[in-house]
Amino acid sequence: MNTLIQPLLAERDKAVNWHPYTHMKTAGDVIPIVKGKGVYLYDDEGKKYIDAVSSWWVTLHGHAHPYISERVFQQLKTLEQVIFAGFTHEPAVQLSENLLKLLPENQKKVFYSDNGSTAVEAALKMCIQYAYNLGKEKTKILAFRNAYHGDTFGAMSVSGRSIWTKPFGSMLFEVVFIDTPNAENLESLKIQIRRIAKEVACFIYEPLVQGAAGMLMYEAEYLDELMKFCRTEEILMIQDEVFTGFGRTGKLFAANHLTEIPDIMCFSKGLTGGTMPMGITTCSQEIFNAFLSDDKYKTLFHGHSFTANPLACTAALASLELLLQEKTLTAVDRISKQHSDFAKIISKHPDIENIRQTGTILAFEYKTGQNTSYFNEIGKVLYDKFLQRGIIMRPLGNVMYLVPPYCIASEELDFIYRNILEVLDTFKNQDHCPTDAAD
Repeated sequence: MNTLIQPLLAERDKAVNWHPYTHMKTAGDVIPIVKGKGVYLYDDEGKKYIDAVSSWWVTLHGHAHPYISERVFQQLKTLEQVIFAGFTHEPAVQLSENLLKLLPENQKKVFYSDNGSTAVEAALKMCIQYAYNLGKEKTKILAFRNAYHGDTFGAMSVSGRSIWTKPFGSMLFEVVFIDTPNAENLESLKIQIRRIAKEVACFIYEPLVQGAAGMLMYEAEYLDELMKFCRTEEILMIQDEVFTGFGRTGKLFAANHLTEIPDIMCFSKGLTGGTMPMGITTCSQEIFNAFLSDDKYKTLFHGHSFTANPLACTAALASLELLLQEKTLTAVDRISKQHSDFAKIISKHPDIENIRQTGTILAFEYKTGQNTSYFNEIGKVLYDKFLQRGIIMRPLGNVMYLVPPYCIASEELDFIYRNILEVLDTFKNQDHCPTDAAD
C-alpha cells in the first residue's frame, strides 16, 4: 500500500482524537489498523501483529470472525435497534435464556446495559436500592484494595484509590476496602467485616484475578470462605466477571471455580466476542422481587438508549455458541497448558519475578529494583520492542501479561514465548532503569 497513508492518517488522528489511558503530550503516532483476521491485526503498510492481549481482553475468537459477522449482518437486515422499555425481541430473550443456563442456579434475571462499567453501576444501584426498598439503612460498600471496576463514578468509587481516581477523590462515595483473602488474613477480615456488617449493602469483587491492578491473583478457596461469611452476615455479593468471564480463567466463568454463589454478576468484554459494546448484570430472584411492588417509586430507574441492542445480542449469541464448541474448550485447555509450561521456563530467567497464571491469563514482572507500578516507564520500552517484532503486548508498567484469543495456534503462542525470551536476553538492565512516575 502507499507508504504516505500511514503518516497522513496518524496526523489526522492526532488532530481530532483523544485516546484512552494515553498521556497525549508525549504520545507518539498511533498505528493505523486497516483489517483484522483471526489472531492478527494488519496496519496500512501490510505489517501484521499478533494480538496477544485480545484488544484489551475482549476478542475471544479472533478478529472479524466469519460466523459472528454473518449473524450480525443477517440481524442488521431485520432489526438494528428498538427501545427496550415496553418492547422486546428474539435475540435479547434467547441470549438471556442461554446465558442463565450457564450461570449459578440462583441467577434468574438479566439487566442489559452497554459496557462493563455500566454493568457495575447497575449492580451497585440494585444492591443499594434493594436495602432501601426493604426499609433498611445499608449504604456502605465493601471492596478489595487494588480493585478496578470501571471509570464511571460509581465504578470508580468501588475501585482502589490511586493516581487514576485522585482528581475525583472528594466526589467518590464511601467504600470500605479490604485485602484479598489468604490463609493468614482470612480471620482478621471476618472480624473487620463483622463490625460493620449491618451497614453494608454489598461486597463487590473481581474473582481470582484483579486485571487492571497488574493481573494480581488469589486463591478460590479463600474467596469461597469470605463469600460464605458474607452470606451469614446478610451482605449481598456482586461478582464482577467483566474480565474473568467466558473462559479466561480456564473455565466458563470464575464462578465455576467456586462453591459459593454471588447474588449479582456483571459481564462485558468477551460477551460479544469483542464485536461491539455490551454489558449485562444478572441477579437472583430475591433481589428482583424487592423491586416488585405496588409502590411505583420502588422501580429500578436505570437504563440506556442501547439497552439489549439486537445487533449486540446477536453477536453475543454467536460468540457464546462458538465458546461452547468442543474445539474452543479444547483450545482454552491447550492455551492454559502452554502458559503453564512457559511459566516454568521463564521462572528461571534472572530478570523475571512474581510469575502467576490463571487459565489463559499469564503474567510476570520485570525486575526493576522498585515497587511494581503501572507508571513504570519500562512498560513503554517493552511495548515498543514487542511491536517491532509484530506482537501487541501492553505491559501494565513492569508487568507483562498474555491474554490471547482462543483461536491462537500453538505455533503462534510459541512465537510469542520465544520473542519474550529474546527481548529479555537482549534487554540490558543497565541501559533501562527508569524510575516509577508514581506508586
